[in-house]
Amino acid sequence: MTPQEQQSILSIALLAAFADGNKADAEREAIRRMAESLPHESGGAVLVRLYQDVLLKRVSLADAVAGLQDAGQRQLAYEMAVCVCDADGRQSPAEAAFLADLKARLKLDAGEAAAFEREADAVVDAAEKAVPVAAPVAPPVVAASVAPGVDLDKSILNYALLNGALELLPQSWASMAIIPLQVKMVYAIGKAHGVELDQGHIREFIAAVGVGLTSQYLEQFGRKLLGGLLGKAAGRTVGRLGGAATGMAFSFATTYALGQVAKRYYAGGRVMSTDLLKQSFQDLLGPAKQMQAQYLPQIQQKAATLDAGQVMQLVRGGV
Repeated sequence: MTPQEQQSILSIALLAAFADGNKADAEREAIRRMAESLPHESGGAVLVRLYQDVLLKRVSLADAVAGLQDAGQRQLAYEMAVCVCDADGRQSPAEAAFLADLKARLKLDAGEAAAFEREADAVVDAAEKAVPVAAPVAPPVVAASVAPGVDLDKSILNYALLNGALELLPQSWASMAIIPLQVKMVYAIGKAHGVELDQGHIREFIAAVGVGLTSQYLEQFGRKLLGGLLGKAAGRTVGRLGGAATGMAFSFATTYALGQVAKRYYAGGRVMSTDLLKQSFQDLLGPAKQMQAQYLPQIQQKAATLDAGQVMQLVRGGV
């Protein structure tokens, strides 16, 4: 894939992220931080420039599409846009309209586009069924219902290992499952402390911690694309798992730190301020990144055994 094709696909992904005019300022800020966090040698400077071009309307959808001549790369761009729009839940009317316009401009193979749309919808459906969209008013915290800390720690580690493995996979559907699994993890932690949560509350909690939903997906996608781990050929996503991926699996650290903050928050009766939540997450993220290196062989081993059916079952059921 040429640098021009990479930039065109990234521009389309960023345009998709901002297709919903109601996107919160906090999410825009998270996307900006994400773009600036990528090392320059891995293409971070490119992503920062593209982010600015999109926000300042220096690049249009027509411009980005014009940079893609290969049918496989056009399909990949569409898949990434769908994933970005689905990252924070069901598509809004504005996002759906953007994707319809994008699909028409890209002149995609109708069958391949429809097949991916079904896969993406299945992940969203599974996520919604796994955790209630709306729940009754949460009961007070009941100390007796709290699971032993060691059990929660083991559960958090399992979620982190799985999400790290998902990030290593080249398939575009894989990273879509990371956020729903983080939602499931927080739901289970709350429930262990006697608190029934719905998806809305959980997503607000994740955002309060400082983990952007859309930006998190964009970061995973950007790293894989700029690292040469993503491509599209003959109706399938292609890539490599191993050498070039060993510096990745950042979702392990994010998921582990998120789980530990959630454990503190719900065990303490939900009294931590937003500033304290963010600071706690940042304090835990450093050690979690060190753990990531320690557990990388297990993450890679898990990635080598995962397929689409297993991932869907994990999103619906337990980990």
